[in-house]
Amino acid sequence: MIDLIHQTTTRFPHFSKGPVEILPLEKGGSDRKFYRICLGKSSLILVHYGDGREENRHYVEIAHFLKSAGLHVPEIYFHDEESRLIWMQDLGDCDLWSQRNQPWEVRRELYRHVLDEAHALHSRALEHLPNSGVTLQAEFNEQLYLWEQDYFFENCLGRHFGLSGGIDRTPLNEIAQRLGEQPRVLVHRDFQSQNILLHEDTPYLIDFQGLRPGLAQYDLASLLFDPYVSLVTPKRNELLEYYITRCIDGGQNLAPNFHETFLLCAMQRLMQALGAYGFLGHVKERAQFLLHIPAALASLKEVASVIPEAHSLADLLSKL
Repeated sequence: MIDLIHQTTTRFPHFSKGPVEILPLEKGGSDRKFYRICLGKSSLILVHYGDGREENRHYVEIAHFLKSAGLHVPEIYFHDEESRLIWMQDLGDCDLWSQRNQPWEVRRELYRHVLDEAHALHSRALEHLPNSGVTLQAEFNEQLYLWEQDYFFENCLGRHFGLSGGIDRTPLNEIAQRLGEQPRVLVHRDFQSQNILLHEDTPYLIDFQGLRPGLAQYDLASLLFDPYVSLVTPKRNELLEYYITRCIDGGQNLAPNFHETFLLCAMQRLMQALGAYGFLGHVKERAQFLLHIPAALASLKEVASVIPEAHSLADLLSKL
């Protein structure tokens, strides 16, 4: 802690003018460490990332890229690549998740603003990509969708529920192939309520180091089937239609199978999330993530039941 304070005061001399407080912050399943450094009413966020995940090294350049494309992201103050330290703007603790118990009239407006930001990511950021030089993660293709399915079967059904096999996965593999053949935009990859900060009534994206080519519906499914927040089907559909209208008003031609692809992406995203909960809960021994399995599993059952190719999966899940 003392070294982090020293490194901060060395780069930001005004923080040496009084007693500095450093507060560790909890941040999901990340292997990074987050701190809020405070001096009176002044504060900033310090991130220390490890060398185990290559994508963390590109957080800063992605932040600059997204900001240049007009998206709202934290301001980067300084990046010490050798020490793997990032100092950035403190946007506070209010995220979309924290508003989950607000009246729907309030939440509807918040979600619409967030979907506006998603639309900007899927359209405007894509337009700024050529010649940007930004480093992206591996695109969503058939192999990545298959990896998500394997992650679910191994860490959720296997590690958590003690099941092995049980269904013919050929139809699921065919879904991965179909999704991998569709045209891609830029996606956040983890577009859920805790990765959207609300600062002065504006949504800001964080944890975007997984930025990559993929399907817009994957981000939409991450938000609208978020296991951390309950959204009933009519409200979920209302928000999805808002995004679609936003695209049409922007002159975009959406594929006729947009809704079908949204459900397939929801299935993939929920399988990925359940795999992560099983892995983090049992392998990393972070038991709090196991508490989210029931909500995510209920959503996956709902989605799988309306996808013809996933009926075998839905039948299996109904027995859990």
